[in-house]
Amino acid sequence: MNLRDLQYLVALDEHRHFGRAAAASFVSQPTLSTQIRKLEDELGVILIERGPRRVMFTRAGELMVAHARRILREVQAMREQARRLSDPESGTLRLGIFPTLGPYLLPHVIPELHRRFPRLELLLVEEKTHEVVAQLLDGRLDAGLLAMPIGQERLHEEYLFTEPFYLAAPEHHPLAERSALGVSELGGESLLLLEDGHCLRDQALEVCASAGASERSGFRATSLETLRQMVAADVGITLLPALAVMPPVPPTPGIRLIPFENPPPARKIALVWRRTSPIAEFLRRIATVVRELAQTLLDSEHRPPTTAPPEFKP
Repeated sequence: MNLRDLQYLVALDEHRHFGRAAAASFVSQPTLSTQIRKLEDELGVILIERGPRRVMFTRAGELMVAHARRILREVQAMREQARRLSDPESGTLRLGIFPTLGPYLLPHVIPELHRRFPRLELLLVEEKTHEVVAQLLDGRLDAGLLAMPIGQERLHEEYLFTEPFYLAAPEHHPLAERSALGVSELGGESLLLLEDGHCLRDQALEVCASAGASERSGFRATSLETLRQMVAADVGITLLPALAVMPPVPPTPGIRLIPFENPPPARKIALVWRRTSPIAEFLRRIATVVRELAQTLLDSEHRPPTTAPPEFKP
């Protein structure tokens, strides 16, 4: 049995006529007929009920055609996968990213990746860090944009950039008058934070611990945008990552953004992939593109405005 025999069987199922199936397979009718008989002999069952005008498949024939189609699909998938691995630029890259980074970094990164790698298909998955890591480990994702450290021996972490935090305060808050802050000046303050599972929550808690600040009780946001709106509503203060407050993200009326003095609290972002990945070298090229873009975005000349323009009131 070989793949060509299975292709003949599928062609015969599609055309239900030896002559048309042979023409579609680019062989003579006797050749196709002979190979079908050899396949029947090898399998030990009759596949075709040969009538004077049309071909009818036996029950065994219908089952064997279904198997043949699955085998041919798998072989095609193997060939396609091999082609993509030999030339990853023309394949599909499954990339995971966490929610407090994805909406703010990807609009800058995706157009440049399309320009550099026009044949690459990107499939993006936005999940919390633990879920991205799980999908990386079981092979459902090829790479992830995550905050360091991950701490998984099976995963390689390629450092990309350091993203500083800003303090977001209501415009009438006492800290809103400051042009810059030391982290220690957060001592005694309570901050609005995200719910469990967000890495930004863990990072903010580290800042709170080092500064002697605490979490605002009775409130946990489900998203960064909720945090932003709660600050604008004068509910409290929080930490926002730099990319989440830079153009093209519009300034939010009612919020004052205060940078921290050096060294500011920050998070380190990495491109993460399995150490055994066959496309590791290509992923390093992807990392270079993201690193260059992020460094440009985080330059001093791209810093966000500290206040929003006043709302227009007719």
